[in-house]
Amino acid sequence: MTAATLPASIDVAVIGAGAAGIAAARRLARAGVSVVVLEARDRIGGRAHTVGWDGHGLDLGCGWLHSADENMLVQPIAEAGWTLDRTPPPWSAEAPMLDAAPAERAAFSDAYEAFEARVDALAAKKVDRPVAEALEPGGVWNARLEAISSALNGAPFSRVSLLDFARYSESSANIRVVEGYGAAIAGFGADLPVRLGCAVQTIDVGGPRAVLRTSAGTVQADAVILTVPTSVLTAGAIRITPEPADLLDAASGLPLGLASKVHIALTDARDLPVDGRLWGPSDTVEVGRHHLRPFGRPMVETYLGGDLAWGLEREGQDAMFDFALQGLVDILGSGLRRRAAPAAVSGWGHDPWSLGAYSHALVGRSGDRARLRAPVAGRLFVAGEATAERFYGTAHGAWMEGERAADDTLARLGVQTRPVEAEA
Repeated sequence: MTAATLPASIDVAVIGAGAAGIAAARRLARAGVSVVVLEARDRIGGRAHTVGWDGHGLDLGCGWLHSADENMLVQPIAEAGWTLDRTPPPWSAEAPMLDAAPAERAAFSDAYEAFEARVDALAAKKVDRPVAEALEPGGVWNARLEAISSALNGAPFSRVSLLDFARYSESSANIRVVEGYGAAIAGFGADLPVRLGCAVQTIDVGGPRAVLRTSAGTVQADAVILTVPTSVLTAGAIRITPEPADLLDAASGLPLGLASKVHIALTDARDLPVDGRLWGPSDTVEVGRHHLRPFGRPMVETYLGGDLAWGLEREGQDAMFDFALQGLVDILGSGLRRRAAPAAVSGWGHDPWSLGAYSHALVGRSGDRARLRAPVAGRLFVAGEATAERFYGTAHGAWMEGERAADDTLARLGVQTRPVEAEA
């Protein structure tokens, strides 16, 4: 739908057409209330975004259905006709590797298990501190563990709350959508009343109804569900009046880190293992993590995270591609350079409607996800991956929170609700 048909009055306005916004709108529509989704971008999906390449779908945002054995999106995605691939992920022990001997892999596995045990032991003391305090002093694997933090949190362990980090829940079951996770998420929003290119500028919750002023006009609503990233909130892209000081303070404690992807196409990849991986050097945080031939395609998917990703993104997509390719060349030889070309590069850090990839809690701010969920003026409800205490940083966490916010909204409107479940 277009911004030209923006309604003047609606029961519920949902801001953001990512996973949380789509989930909330679907639940509200099925309950029989009138709803509109206001999306600043020209597409649906938010940080779930699939782009096409040579007949394939490449995910620039979320790409894995984490905790697939309890992820409520697995079944509806399969039922919608998308193809699920259960090949073990590149970080698993089953993935073939070219740059690490079995003894090295075993040593790091032991080091990671010991690190997790120290995290749990410190978390049991219920005193927040940086995750970095769980690193072994002078440990030979500390740089690699920090590089993993760049992927998990988009930030170094020194800036991440240990209590929040320990609360995260993930099983070893991880699967992918062949056509693209972003494409599947966007598909669930295809039949919703979404107004694209409609940036919300102000939300006034001081009167009997909420008043939203947007780039396409003004909307009044009985309730609002806000699903934009925390970094967008703290940047002042949307002004809320009266100013919700507690909400904004909670958002400031949950900034978005950065995880970037560089998809590299290869003219010939037969010498590389299907769904293999390369770790890169273990003595530096500034290293890419490479997924070789995902789905058997002639390409490499490189992950960059944290301060490295922020710096490279500021330099531009060419710099991101050059860094990723150089990392591969250092391991596989200069001959790879002649058969490599950029296929797709993400840019979540400079996307004005993201300003990062996914949230982490700062040290001392482990309770801010619960604070962020608190309603404002009884009619503004916040949802997204940042409000998901156990599944933050994931699409299914955002989806669950969208449904939770929809149920809270329906209760506010006096509409009978059912227990939260995926309604894709």
